[in-house]
Amino acid sequence: MEIKSDIQIAQETEMKNIKEIADAAGLDQKYIELYGNYKAKVDYNLLEEKKDGPDGKVILVTAISPTPAGEGKTTTTVGLADALKKIDKKVLVALREPSLGPVFGVKGGAAGGGYAQVVPMEDINLHFTGDMHAIGAANNLLAAMLDNHIQQGNSLGIDPRKITWKRCVDMNDRQLRFVVDGLGGKANGTPREDGFDITVASEIMAILCLSSDIEDLKNRVANIIVGYTYDDQPVTAGQLKAQGALAALLKDALKPNLVQTLEHTPAFIHGGPFANIAHGCNSIMATRMAMKMADYVVTEAGFGADLGAEKFLDIKCRMAGIKPSAVVVVATVRALKHHGGVAKGDLGQENLDALEKGLPNLLQHVENITQVYGLPAVVAINRFPTDTEAELKLVEAKCKELGVHVALSEVWGKGGEGGIALAKEVVRLCDEPNTFSQSYQLDLSIEEKIRAIATKIYRADDINILPAARKQMDQLEKLGFGNLPICVAKTQYSFSDDPALLGAPRGFTLTVRNLKVSAGAGFIVALTGDIMTMPGLPKVPAAEKIDVDKSGKITGLF
Repeated sequence: MEIKSDIQIAQETEMKNIKEIADAAGLDQKYIELYGNYKAKVDYNLLEEKKDGPDGKVILVTAISPTPAGEGKTTTTVGLADALKKIDKKVLVALREPSLGPVFGVKGGAAGGGYAQVVPMEDINLHFTGDMHAIGAANNLLAAMLDNHIQQGNSLGIDPRKITWKRCVDMNDRQLRFVVDGLGGKANGTPREDGFDITVASEIMAILCLSSDIEDLKNRVANIIVGYTYDDQPVTAGQLKAQGALAALLKDALKPNLVQTLEHTPAFIHGGPFANIAHGCNSIMATRMAMKMADYVVTEAGFGADLGAEKFLDIKCRMAGIKPSAVVVVATVRALKHHGGVAKGDLGQENLDALEKGLPNLLQHVENITQVYGLPAVVAINRFPTDTEAELKLVEAKCKELGVHVALSEVWGKGGEGGIALAKEVVRLCDEPNTFSQSYQLDLSIEEKIRAIATKIYRADDINILPAARKQMDQLEKLGFGNLPICVAKTQYSFSDDPALLGAPRGFTLTVRNLKVSAGAGFIVALTGDIMTMPGLPKVPAAEKIDVDKSGKITGLF
């Protein structure tokens, strides 16, 4: 039997006109802006009209620490939404937009997989509705205005050696990490060391995803700190009078994008910050809009629960006033065996010893959700044909010891039908009371908040704040930023800051090498390990396999 690729399945599925999807979601056509037949933007004024209406229940989908074996978090998210629809629940799914960097790098497309995908898959993975380009343009306009201010006399006294704002491009391009610009004489700017971030790491992306409306976005943009003066005072985008122009560039990007799953469940796809270097969640606006339109909202947060879920619960929920009703932790037997030390080529063989060694990774994520955050959880095992009954029973037994149910998910091969058991368990959990609370209080010091995340979530023994970071921390507290939440930039592959430490490591110290404030987004970024804000391409990039024929049909995009 031919095994079809994700893109083949997506291209063979007949999509409904986006107007039909909007009708099914209860969206009035006056709020819909069409981008062809299968995509639309939704006017955020809808939220004002529905502000007093009831809110649907939020289900967060997260996962174990990712491995080369794959976990299928987005696939499970989409499949769960389709399954909830199959059991007659009014549901919307809210996801992030893929970045072009990973699409052409290691990961390939990011719209789910198999028979649990959002479509049009090629559009979503490539230019979509232009949001990424708008964010990049806004980011780079601010950079241009900053350098122009220095060129035109520098009345604010900005120290070119203390500029913190970088340009960005939505591509994995290591060559741009460190550059020297402004060369070629006085007419061409002030020479200085500079660098690029990937667009999804830009603070503009975080601001777009955390803004409640256009005025909030404008205020947040004005608060962006772009650098410091010669006497160490922060300089903001507002002082450069940039907020109006940036908001104009972002006006349409702020509107959530409406698409559909293969089974025609309405889906919002909006915003795409990475979870290892940013806060890793789709926009507050899309989530709130989904909550007003549906009884159940299925959303996900990037990478493992130590990154995306921690930031969803500690940052996004705080800022949006959202209280989740249930959490799904996705795992595969293959990935757990990898955490137990099995090489990628041997993951298809039954290995109960390795599975037992890898299970602590899953169990720690589950404990964090249920005991640190006080939320009900279910483990979704994304089933592979090579999984044996003995392996599946072992996972189930260990989870039951924590009082957590396990549901097999077969949505990749069966779509919503393969997620009905998971959907029923999620509905049951949503009806249970919970004691949701964050992992730290905002009135703690910056150091205490980082220590709380490191010890409670990662299970580090302690933290080590390097001298340069400690100096930054003291400065940020003096400037009045000590009460902001923390966004830890850390490897996604381990609970620790060392990607080689798989499973559930103990006896380690988390080292913080750099601290910076994202004053517009409203959090402090703590950089650990060797995490970078501009990824590079692998030895064999996914781009080498992507092609398009004379009819415009794309191949190789997953």
